[in-house]
Amino acid sequence: MHFRWRARHDLLSRHAVTSSFSTAWLRGDASALSFLPDDYRHREARARAVAAAASRTVSPTLMDVLAAQNARLAPSPARERNLALLARPGTVAVVTGQQMGLFLGPLYTLYKAASAIVTARALREETGRPCVPVFWLQTEDHDLPEIDHCVLPRPGGGPCRLALELPDAAASRAPIAHRHLGPSVLPALATLRAELEAEPHAEEFLSLLERAYRPEATLAGAFTDVLSSLFADEGLVFLDPRDARLAPLAAPVHRFALQEAEALSSVLAARAEALTHAGYTVQVHVRPGSPLSFFSPDALDGPRYRMDPAEAGAWSLVGHPDNSAITQDALHAALEREPLRFTTSALLRPLLQDTWLPTAAYVGGPGELAYFAQLAPLYAHAGRPMPLAIPRARFRVLDDRARRWLDKVGLQPDEVNVPRDTLLTRLATRDAPESLETPEALEARLFGAFSSELERVAGQVSAVDANLQDALRRTQGTVRVAVSRLTGRYRRALARRDATAAEQVDRLRTFLFPEDAPQERVLGLPYFACRIGTRAFTRLVLDACVPFSGDSKDLTP
Repeated sequence: MHFRWRARHDLLSRHAVTSSFSTAWLRGDASALSFLPDDYRHREARARAVAAAASRTVSPTLMDVLAAQNARLAPSPARERNLALLARPGTVAVVTGQQMGLFLGPLYTLYKAASAIVTARALREETGRPCVPVFWLQTEDHDLPEIDHCVLPRPGGGPCRLALELPDAAASRAPIAHRHLGPSVLPALATLRAELEAEPHAEEFLSLLERAYRPEATLAGAFTDVLSSLFADEGLVFLDPRDARLAPLAAPVHRFALQEAEALSSVLAARAEALTHAGYTVQVHVRPGSPLSFFSPDALDGPRYRMDPAEAGAWSLVGHPDNSAITQDALHAALEREPLRFTTSALLRPLLQDTWLPTAAYVGGPGELAYFAQLAPLYAHAGRPMPLAIPRARFRVLDDRARRWLDKVGLQPDEVNVPRDTLLTRLATRDAPESLETPEALEARLFGAFSSELERVAGQVSAVDANLQDALRRTQGTVRVAVSRLTGRYRRALARRDATAAEQVDRLRTFLFPEDAPQERVLGLPYFACRIGTRAFTRLVLDACVPFSGDSKDLTP
């Protein structure tokens, strides 16, 4: 998944200001580096990470399952070669992962996969060791509202949001692996075709989506079919952990999480405390005494629940409608008989991943980098080395339409990343006569002159009647409110001054800063694949990825 996290309110309440860990880490702040080293920047550290990973091998059982899972995907000689390499001692993996977003979800899904491929290639060239890119499918997660939609830019208006109609999406706790698309995917595909069929490369990509996204298909299956087709030439390997054949391999990790629950929650809480005191937002909430596993009590494909300590030797299932509890002995017995009832949390997943794979590096987005800062105590307690944490590539696509609209309005791309009213006001005042004041200047001039005059009057009336001071203060407050209201109306008038500019700004924001967020976090692939070409856009992204960088770049097809 691109993961969902909650901050620790009890800790954050002690600090009025928190900041983004990933932002500080990417710029090399010493405080951030004390929690997560930036070893990915240094060739010697990269070589050490590769050498450490090369000492581990993939189990024959996992290799058999990987071969079977990947055999059902788009044909790829490159993927077959990478699977053969992964079975050999000395091969290492570069791993990334993501939730199963509708029609691949936001653009950063593609950027993560491309970053893993380019990173694996670079590590292989640097060290001479075989290195395979692996995409870990986040099928154990259950957060449907995060993945049940896809957003398109509309050249003539606001964004178009396509969504599946899943009645129990908000309340569902079942792993994504078991969710089928259902009949509502058909109108979503029809809308997609209606919106994009006029684009020059629409048929190629829309046909690919229509073959994969069928009502009887699962969210995970359709997602994997499409993404594997995009990167067939690069040999990207896919791993779905929600497989009955792999459950026994996951059991030791869940057993460790259960047996060490109290100790792990203690060291992880201390880590969260340290991050908070350093001024960073804590990404993953740690429940006191709770294991890092979820448990599905009702069915193997049923809802999963967190566990909290109850009376001695028992656990309560958080959110279970029957307020169910389970004893420690029963939980361990279930783990022996039916390990598929257990799934990982956001913090436990990396440990499972690196138990199964010879992971030299994990490629993640800003949120994942932030929770990686919490992981060192977990890995230390498990006696395992952490892989390199490497930031994925970050891109903003400036196609011919966006560049044309930028030229018309006379803006640079970065200038669009502000609230709409602010941007419209800037444009209005920039293009207005020099005598036309900004709202801020008008408010300062009007209220400043009145305040100065009021101070002079205050000196005069105090000699007449001291009680008049209260009246002056009330008058000052009334005038401040009136001037503020007038300034607001003036600001809105400026914003409405040029309707054409407003339309162009809305178009630009739909493309570059939709929903007040970076393009890559909101817009999906379909528009860009249909306009630029599926392989052409994928190739553009791959060519623009700079290994071990983490910089943000503009893509100009």
